[in-house]
Amino acid sequence: MRSYLFLAAAVAAFTPGAVLAQHDDHSAHAQESQATSQADSEAGPAQAESDHSAHAGEPVAVDPHAGHVASAPAPEGAPPDPHADHDAAAGGQPTEAASLPPIAGPPPEAFSGPEYAADGVFGETAMAIARRTELGAMHGGVKSYRVLVDRLEAQLVDGQDVYLFDAQAWYGGDIDKLWLKAEGHGGFGGAFDGAELQALWSHAIGPWFDLQTGVRLDVGPGEDRVHLVLGVQGLAPYWIELDAAAFLSDEGDVTARIEAEHDMRITQRLILQPRAELEFALQDIPSRAIGSGLNSAAIGARLRYQVTQLFAPYLGIEYEAATGETRDFRRAAGEKVSGLRLLAGVRAWF
Repeated sequence: MRSYLFLAAAVAAFTPGAVLAQHDDHSAHAQESQATSQADSEAGPAQAESDHSAHAGEPVAVDPHAGHVASAPAPEGAPPDPHADHDAAAGGQPTEAASLPPIAGPPPEAFSGPEYAADGVFGETAMAIARRTELGAMHGGVKSYRVLVDRLEAQLVDGQDVYLFDAQAWYGGDIDKLWLKAEGHGGFGGAFDGAELQALWSHAIGPWFDLQTGVRLDVGPGEDRVHLVLGVQGLAPYWIELDAAAFLSDEGDVTARIEAEHDMRITQRLILQPRAELEFALQDIPSRAIGSGLNSAAIGARLRYQVTQLFAPYLGIEYEAATGETRDFRRAAGEKVSGLRLLAGVRAWF
């Protein structure tokens, strides 16, 4: 029985399938040995020693730069490639970003021609006029207007209620405008005290201020008077709106006025506006009860609520005092020389 089993095992071992499997196994071992030998020869003695250490059970340090290849420096002007030092594949093929052509600026020949090529066809003078006209029409030739009622208010002064209006309007472009101003006051149920009207040419002398010149006409119960006007109006630092002007009357009297106000936003709609006004005279003007130097000063504040951007009612308080010889003129005429008054009015524009 044992002889039959031994004979069957011998026959199975020498069948063609078993022979082929054994052959394939030997071939695989041979190829692996050949590949290992080739890799050892390419890596050098250090790599071979590392491999032998690993087989021996010793720990092997991992190279953090394994699998990376050094790349050529990027061309001048080209953006840095974050993957420049990484191999795209195991075969070391260049990445797509590394194969892009360098980015360079325009060639020098691009700046060798004239700045305005059309000058050579139509002439420099004609093209300069055309460019100035076209740019002016596109960016600065638009005409616009504005009408502002800065103060339309009732003033309560010791039972003597008076009204006051202060308005201005302009029409024109960015550089030149026609500017109109009107200011007057009177008593409720009483006589009209007087007003002044100004017609000015306003010319921009910078991004923040306009130079204004023109005429002023004083109208009222007394004799009308005409003045020449020279002043500036604009936006001072810290967003202070400033209006300063000097006046030369047809009688040779020289006076001046400075007005300043500033909007302080408490909320998007609630605005506090401090305001100050100073008046000066170069000489005494007895017919108008005005003394030389600083003759009057008014300072106050108005708190307005902006119902819309075009309409805002307000309440306020203001203190006014006459100074110098103007105070003496007013006392002699039986008028108040100083006082505190309550204000209620509206501010509007369109």
